[in-house]
Amino acid sequence: MKAWEATVRKTQAAAKKRANTIFGTSYGVDTEEEMEDQEEEIHAPGEVYHAERFLPNGDYYTGYWSDNFPHGQGKYWWTDGCMYVGDWFKGKTMGKGTFSWPSGAMYEGNFKSGFMDGEGTYTGAIGGMYKGSWVMNLKHGYGIKEYPNGDSYEGEWSRGSQEGQGKYTWKNGTNYVGEWRNGKIFGHGTMTWPNDNVYEGNWEDGLPKGNGTYRWPDGSSYVGHWSSDPQEQNGTYYPSGSQEAAFEWDPQQVFTEDLKECKICPTEKIPVWPSQKKLAVWRSAKGAEPSVRPRRMSVDGRIDAGVDKDLGGMRLSDGAAPSAWISGSGMGDTDDSYNGVQSGTPLRIPKVAKRQGVTISKGHRNYELMLNLQLGIRHSVGRPGPPPSLDLKPSAFDPKEKFWTKFPPEGSKITPPHNSCEFKWKDYCPKVFRTLRMLFKVDPADYMLSICGNDALRELSSPGKSGSFFYLTNDDRYMIKTMKKAEVKVLLRMLSAYYNHVRSFDNTLVTKYYGLHCVRLNGQKVRFIIMGNLFCTEYMIHRRYDLKGSTFGRLTDKPESEIDANTTLKDLDLNFLFRLQKTWYQEFRRQVDRDSEFLEQERIMDYSLLVGIHFTEASSATDERTVTPSGGRTPVEHMLLDPAGWASIRLGINMPARVERTVRTNDAELQLIGEPTGEYYDVVLFFGIIDILQDYDITKKLEHAYKSIQYDPNSISAVDPKQYSRRFRDYVLKAFAEDT
Repeated sequence: MKAWEATVRKTQAAAKKRANTIFGTSYGVDTEEEMEDQEEEIHAPGEVYHAERFLPNGDYYTGYWSDNFPHGQGKYWWTDGCMYVGDWFKGKTMGKGTFSWPSGAMYEGNFKSGFMDGEGTYTGAIGGMYKGSWVMNLKHGYGIKEYPNGDSYEGEWSRGSQEGQGKYTWKNGTNYVGEWRNGKIFGHGTMTWPNDNVYEGNWEDGLPKGNGTYRWPDGSSYVGHWSSDPQEQNGTYYPSGSQEAAFEWDPQQVFTEDLKECKICPTEKIPVWPSQKKLAVWRSAKGAEPSVRPRRMSVDGRIDAGVDKDLGGMRLSDGAAPSAWISGSGMGDTDDSYNGVQSGTPLRIPKVAKRQGVTISKGHRNYELMLNLQLGIRHSVGRPGPPPSLDLKPSAFDPKEKFWTKFPPEGSKITPPHNSCEFKWKDYCPKVFRTLRMLFKVDPADYMLSICGNDALRELSSPGKSGSFFYLTNDDRYMIKTMKKAEVKVLLRMLSAYYNHVRSFDNTLVTKYYGLHCVRLNGQKVRFIIMGNLFCTEYMIHRRYDLKGSTFGRLTDKPESEIDANTTLKDLDLNFLFRLQKTWYQEFRRQVDRDSEFLEQERIMDYSLLVGIHFTEASSATDERTVTPSGGRTPVEHMLLDPAGWASIRLGINMPARVERTVRTNDAELQLIGEPTGEYYDVVLFFGIIDILQDYDITKKLEHAYKSIQYDPNSISAVDPKQYSRRFRDYVLKAFAEDT
């Protein structure tokens, strides 16, 4: 420690001369003498050697070094007393290591790109320990937590909180075994007290809620519906050895007495994460060798757009690249390599497009329809009623459970006066959709403000392939789609199964539906569904893909000059592999299986995975937007430096990831997935399964039969739900892979 203090004193003066920087950021060297102190020997590019570095901000490093970066085993001291000892790769903590804080806290385990990531053990400054899986600084996966007060938890974690199956044991001997959600007891589970009393049943927000049984050691029990609200509580007490009710027992004492001491310990606060520690290092001022001029990119990112082939009447851009490009030769050596892969040519990003849609203002052909829609939504959502319960009765899903309301211009007892013509409004299964909005955590006031506020809706420029029109709310949160009668019938038929599915799986990728309505105006009916907009984000979506796993007609037919950030590309346009962190990839595989199985059981086909990509290093300085392969800290890393940033991340939403560039070979026939090049880009991903209301009806069966005569039956979209599900799942799980 004395040697370290001497080092700090020796380098304080140098710290005043130069600004702090991270590894890889260059700055000038003041004098030749200082240069000689830092660079005693000249080393060949790529050579790994042992070095000692007195850093300009007062920090100190000793260990292996290569190309101006710590590389290999090394030790780094910060002036505030933090220390890292372990593996480095190109200036980032990568591999096994130990990070210690001045407070006495310590983490020992795996690191990835500066983050605590993998298996590791954290010991707190005031006691307590967590041993298990980490993802980007947060507990994620399986782990054991011992709290300073004597409590313990063993089980599954997600984004720093208990989630999934787990066992929590209090220091007084009480324990709970069962399901968790967002750090709270939620779902089905069993709590056992030291006196051997047991509650087994449903929980919500840490309290019994729903069906459950309370048992005593002598065999007596109380069975019923549980709630912290006495008015919702009802059940029957059964004495030992008998099934007849003997006397009344007040179950509220479980809430007031038994659970009084059963508090879950909060997660400790860590003042600074290892990935937040700035690294300052001397770097040579010698310039890098000039790189060879990059090859041209097509505007949609396909390398040298290539030759258009005519295969069965379909255009396929082979996007082939020579082997020299794939290996990285001729590209010039740079410090931007990642995991040993040389950087390739910059990737061109489609030009920025203006905001989607045309504002529906007075004079627009659908202006009155928009007013009717907004009046109806305000009436439906604002109507007072009992708070929704997650346990819905079968009658709530009855397709006949719909209500017509007349809206005269002068108003009525239940409707306000308005400036539109008279219309009728229908709500389908209102209890179900009210409950779905609660399940999806949609605040009623915010919902009404988005759809019915002063800002007008925007109509997308052209109808979709189905002929439906799409409208966006001004804040981009919700999308409104007009529907055919057949689609409404499909949704109502599958509504109960849909509700149970989204209730069971928080991470489901299927479209979120918030309301189903109908306007009858001038004798015509317009049915529409309100759903979430997958691309409602502050990030610019640079690329968007609609992926089905079929090849027929799955290539964008727009000329390159018309492709922009709003263009939806298709399967044969895709030139990336999506790489997710291990635990996210495992959850992705599980959820794709669940969602595909659900859609198959409901006889649904023709759905697709909509994917949006935000390149975190995209430059917007010029009209010709480019992005280079991974190198340096990205905006996503900055977001994740604060663990609160994880609150916005869900499967398919705001997901930090990498994409690996691919190319299709010249001899590939309808190659869906190109060959990986080893060239990576840091991205934020958005994805979800859309268009889930296409039934495999007689029309689709005839389409399949007709197209099968001309084309490969496996290449077309219209196939039976079982085959469609299998093909979709196989394709998606090839396009997405684990980031190793």
